[in-house]
Amino acid sequence: MKALLLNTFDSGGGAAIAAYRLHKGLQAIDVDSRMLVQLKTGDDRSVSGPPPIWRKGLAMSRPFIDNIPLVLYPERKKIIFSPATIPDRVFVRVREYDPDIVHLHWIAAGFMKVESLKRLKKPIIWTLHDSWAFTGGCHIPFECTRYRQMCGACPTLASTKENDLSRKIWRRKQRAWKGLNLTVVAPSRWLAECARSSSLFRDTRVKVIPNGLDIQIFKPIDKSTARNILSLPQDKKLILFGAMDSTSDRNKGFHFLLPVLRMLSEKGWRDRAELVVFGSREPENTPDLGIKARYMGKLNDEISLAILYSAADLFVLPSIQENLPNTVMEALACGTPCIAFNQGGLPDMIEHGKNGYLAKPYETNELARGIEWVLEDDERWRGLSQRARKKVEDEFAIEKVAKRYEDLYKEIISGRPQ
Repeated sequence: MKALLLNTFDSGGGAAIAAYRLHKGLQAIDVDSRMLVQLKTGDDRSVSGPPPIWRKGLAMSRPFIDNIPLVLYPERKKIIFSPATIPDRVFVRVREYDPDIVHLHWIAAGFMKVESLKRLKKPIIWTLHDSWAFTGGCHIPFECTRYRQMCGACPTLASTKENDLSRKIWRRKQRAWKGLNLTVVAPSRWLAECARSSSLFRDTRVKVIPNGLDIQIFKPIDKSTARNILSLPQDKKLILFGAMDSTSDRNKGFHFLLPVLRMLSEKGWRDRAELVVFGSREPENTPDLGIKARYMGKLNDEISLAILYSAADLFVLPSIQENLPNTVMEALACGTPCIAFNQGGLPDMIEHGKNGYLAKPYETNELARGIEWVLEDDERWRGLSQRARKKVEDEFAIEKVAKRYEDLYKEIISGRPQ
């Protein structure tokens, strides 16, 4: 059985990490898996990208070219929005490999034109890492639910016109998705329900299969040893926060964390706790957090991340909207309890009071209470830590996730959906 996974990048963001982990997991259970990307940065020979230097340069320019239609909306929100209008030759690479299944992941940033899906001529599985596949161009709709109708008057574009760019993209997708041999997979129950409620996928089969994780890399390490390796203090409670562009990506909620840390400082944690941040450099004008903060920058290898998770007493992710964030899964696998708002796919991983704490969105008082609840009782922390690891072992180990996809591949190829 041959599967070809398509993702814009082979490393970098959460979708790229999840797609690549699945690719390697499929290979580990003897599925003939290959991966095609727009921009390749690694040296894995089973991952193909544009070979000549000029093609790589063109690939790097595609995200900027794809954004050209957005100049008509100068007041738009500065968050990702993908028109997907640039012609591509992905179907040629698909035809050369001739897979049994084409498995789409995150295909934005100029990788594939909306209309290209019909040219693949293969059964398609599409694993959603955000909402783009069923919206008129936005990846994170936040509170907007216009994707349940026809989009238009898009708040991301700051548009009040019904027949705006989002409506036009929605219509292109409606025509392109029609008649596809398509199965949609959502990594979280929340995203699955969003897809099922959308006008584009309400008549499409939607399954829930989570992202997977290599639990031999992400595993608990002795806390004292981990702190020694990273030169972190042994006598403080360490609150870990991080993601790609953690302090600048508004969706990650650093603006919610600021008042939370000040509340903790006022409650007596100023000299007993420190914040550790990864994924961003220390800002030039560091805000007053109430407690000391250490900025680790970007960690580019998984072993360093696993050590950092193990060094922390808890991981906090106060995001506005998340699907199934890798950071939370990685932290839990390392036995680190997690604190977050009760939104999106986070309840699929964090069991309130068992392996972490889910606060009411978006109440900073309750988020502060959750952090304090985890930190204040060492015996409670040990129970949370043990259950955090077991949750990942039971539900998110990459071999188990890859096997579920293999079963789905076989089912679709046989033509007998369950």
